[in-house]
Amino acid sequence: MLGLKNILGIKKSEIKQAIIVRNDLKMGKGKIAAQASHASLASFLKTQNSNPEITEKWLEEGMKKIVLKVDSEKDLLIYFQHCKDSGIPCELIRDAGLTQIKGGSITCFGAGPYYEDDLNKILGRLKLL
Repeated sequence: MLGLKNILGIKKSEIKQAIIVRNDLKMGKGKIAAQASHASLASFLKTQNSNPEITEKWLEEGMKKIVLKVDSEKDLLIYFQHCKDSGIPCELIRDAGLTQIKGGSITCFGAGPYYEDDLNKILGRLKLL
């Protein structure tokens, strides 16, 4: 189980947050920034509720984050489920549909902040946005 090394007192990796964005929606830069911000905050709040010690360490370390891309909603949901199944706090973001894309569209998800090594095991093959 992810995080077990930390419970046993073994040194763990740094903490980071990952934001995974759908590239197929062709959102503008401002739209991507807004959606990624929603994902970052929602995922942070979820992690803060379940693992406050992780969020505290993340804040102390400078709030490291990475923004990655996937090519479809299907891929996004697969990576989201892998993170969720691994115990990584994560949140899907759906757009309200007020500007560029259809309401209810899943645009991205935030994962963590969580242990960098654990995030990399799942998301390490994805490319930067």
